[in-house]
Amino acid sequence: MSDPTTTAAAAPFATQEIHAAQPADSPWWRDAVIYQIYPRSWADGDGDGIGDLPGITSRLDHLRDLGVDAVWLSPFYRSPQRDAGYDVADHRDVDPLFGTLADADAMVARAHELGLRVVVDLVPNHTSSDHAWFQQALAAAPGSPQRERYIFRDGLGEDGSLPPTDWQANFGGGAWTRVTEADGTPGQWYLHLFDPSQPDLNWDDARVREDFETTLRFWLDRGVDGFRVDVAHGLVKDPTFPPFGKHPGGLMEVTHEAPYWDQDGVHEIYRGWRALLDSYGTPERILCAEAWVNPADRLARYVRPDEFHQAFNFDFLETRWRATDLREAVRRSLAANDSVGAVSTWVLSNHDVLRHASRFGLPVDGARPNGIGPDDPQPDAELGLRRARAATTLMLALPGGAYVYQGEELGLPEHTSLPGEVRQDPTYRRTDGVELGRDGCRVPMPWTKGAPALGFNDTGAAWLPQPEAYSDLAVDAQTGVAGSTLELYRALLALRRERRLGLASLAEVHGLGDDVIGYVLTAPDGTRTLVLANLSSEPVAIPAQADVLVASGELVASGELVDGSLPTDTAVWARLD
Repeated sequence: MSDPTTTAAAAPFATQEIHAAQPADSPWWRDAVIYQIYPRSWADGDGDGIGDLPGITSRLDHLRDLGVDAVWLSPFYRSPQRDAGYDVADHRDVDPLFGTLADADAMVARAHELGLRVVVDLVPNHTSSDHAWFQQALAAAPGSPQRERYIFRDGLGEDGSLPPTDWQANFGGGAWTRVTEADGTPGQWYLHLFDPSQPDLNWDDARVREDFETTLRFWLDRGVDGFRVDVAHGLVKDPTFPPFGKHPGGLMEVTHEAPYWDQDGVHEIYRGWRALLDSYGTPERILCAEAWVNPADRLARYVRPDEFHQAFNFDFLETRWRATDLREAVRRSLAANDSVGAVSTWVLSNHDVLRHASRFGLPVDGARPNGIGPDDPQPDAELGLRRARAATTLMLALPGGAYVYQGEELGLPEHTSLPGEVRQDPTYRRTDGVELGRDGCRVPMPWTKGAPALGFNDTGAAWLPQPEAYSDLAVDAQTGVAGSTLELYRALLALRRERRLGLASLAEVHGLGDDVIGYVLTAPDGTRTLVLANLSSEPVAIPAQADVLVASGELVASGELVDGSLPTDTAVWARLD
């Protein structure tokens, strides 16, 4: 690493632009920060222990005060809830667990009053096994039109008792389940890349395509501003159904080699959806892809001008706390998306991964676990939060869009001591507890310190228990408290908007050393902002000409103020103009 004193003396310091600025009048989504609400865990209006739409509506002021541009809601549709609503039985109705269609309309109207756009989830890869279509398919004969909406195949072997392929399910076990025919005999097999209660749809069937277009129009006509598309890379399967026995959750190296991920045929579907959304005029309604796709140039195909507007940057999310790796992830993403005129969409946490306040408290070189239990090695909470705050400070400076997962603005850690009997993720059940699953990042929000269920509701009921640590992290315990994670997020989001960082050009700062990340962002109006993140083991100098605007942590080392220096695992934004 270079000597901090020589870094401070470098004026002006050397930079290299790697991303050009966007026009100041770019569409809203190109630099939007969107907040993910997990409906069953954000706010509970009726006190039954499960969050709902009236609860969400009652708490939307928090998002206005936070400073985000839009909200994305995970599914609230009619569902038997075997996978927390991602097993949809009717995309055009609200599950009574969450309220009614009138409650959904009221939520959208209130969000719009507050200046927030609303993005809703769409789950097109599969339905619930309770869906009317699948029930019709079970009652119908092999080869019938009813079965053509799904992927039914005869089994292998003389009696058809072997599955059609060796494909594995994302939640554990095989990806095929055999049905019992109407006459009581063992019958065909159907494909489910997730749980058996989530049969995959056949996107070669015109009725499937037509029905989802009807669903898009249904919600657009009700005023929603876009859709986050679940498993966007999975709709089309290789029609030859070749053998491929690898686990689908671990295929991020070259994703399209799997016969069910990132097949070229998905793009035709999304071009049709984009044309449908564009027909609604301005302001633009958007599509965001949940596409776990590598390499970066394959992911960029999803955000070509006639397809998705955004695609989550999971490459960035998965990157370890190493400066070299983070710099390279940023370069890869910007280069790939710039090549198709798209923006990068940054994210650090969501409802499917360990919260980054805990993830960054694990050893840097270790594998990211799918859940943490009381008998597992525990994250370093203090280190994890310090690094998480620095990572967020870095992420929210990057040009493009960004997503924030509920509770990360409070610095919420993963719940790492959930007992097995309360876990509900189907992964836990399907793997007999080998994989703990995602419940630890889905625990209800803490709003009020000392209140029943920490203000999640008035009754104290909660579908998952909250850890003791959440009490001191409640919204009311952090509001107005200097240095709190909530106030850091508010400051970052206000400055990001004021300084137009999402539309800025990005230049790498050279000469800082391998373990320090530095960028200069130049907004469309010429305003320049320096971003520094110190991942080294020693303080580094902040350039003398930089006026610090916000820091992810105190600018101290070993308990003492360090004049003009940036401590380890800390990031700052500074004014250069």
